[in-house]
Amino acid sequence: MKKRKKKTDPLGRGRNCSKYTYQMLSIAGILSFLLVWQLLLEFGILSDRYISKPTELVALFIQKMTDSSPDGSTLPIATLASLQVALTGLLLAIVTGVPLGLLMGWYKGLDKFFKPIFEIIRPIPPISWIPLTIVWLGIGLKAKAFIIFFAAFIPCVINSYTGIKLTQQVLINVAKTCGASNFTIFWKVGIPSAMPMTFAGIRVAFGNAWSTLVAAEMLAANAGLGYMILMGRSFARPDIIMLGMVCIGALGALFTFILGIVEKRIVGWRNVK
Repeated sequence: MKKRKKKTDPLGRGRNCSKYTYQMLSIAGILSFLLVWQLLLEFGILSDRYISKPTELVALFIQKMTDSSPDGSTLPIATLASLQVALTGLLLAIVTGVPLGLLMGWYKGLDKFFKPIFEIIRPIPPISWIPLTIVWLGIGLKAKAFIIFFAAFIPCVINSYTGIKLTQQVLINVAKTCGASNFTIFWKVGIPSAMPMTFAGIRVAFGNAWSTLVAAEMLAANAGLGYMILMGRSFARPDIIMLGMVCIGALGALFTFILGIVEKRIVGWRNVK
């Protein structure tokens, strides 16, 4: 009998490639990027007046764990302050935006009522709300979280709306044949079907929340990663600016990883990877 040949993927994908191998490739990619960055500065191809070396950023990271200069707060305090602002606005956006998008996508009356208002608000940049936010809410946590909320709210609504609109009609017909009510179909068919798109919207919302963080912390903040970046600009410290950027990127990657785990548990039936 002839032995069957194992199918291989020329790009290295498939069963023959273990999870460990993929993890090592990811680590190798990051280390290669840092090595090229370091070498470009070591050989003078890039000027160290404007860009700090990775080794310098590591030393500064250790120093800022206990040193509050020049922005007036240590790195853990700045990180906690930014997380409080970003997560408050993001959670409010998820709690309000996801249900609104699902309901608009399923019930035509709600769609007709809310969509014109939503289409007017959607093109407005989040940072353009800053002047009104100061007038309405002052310069505290509420004001900064409000700016983050608008940055994250739009993708939550759009993706939830699109996801439930893409519910397969055959599933709806089967549920109707079994005697399910419209609300039951919405709850047991529409919402589960919309979850992959909804999580995609939450990922975009999280990215928007972090990208708007610097603008939100311009509202007379005295701590936070965005504030640290602004102080780095004021004191002409590119190393402080880059450290703030790296911390925001690392936190974003961490929360994206956590969100991926949650997504797998909730919509594992879709074989999300």
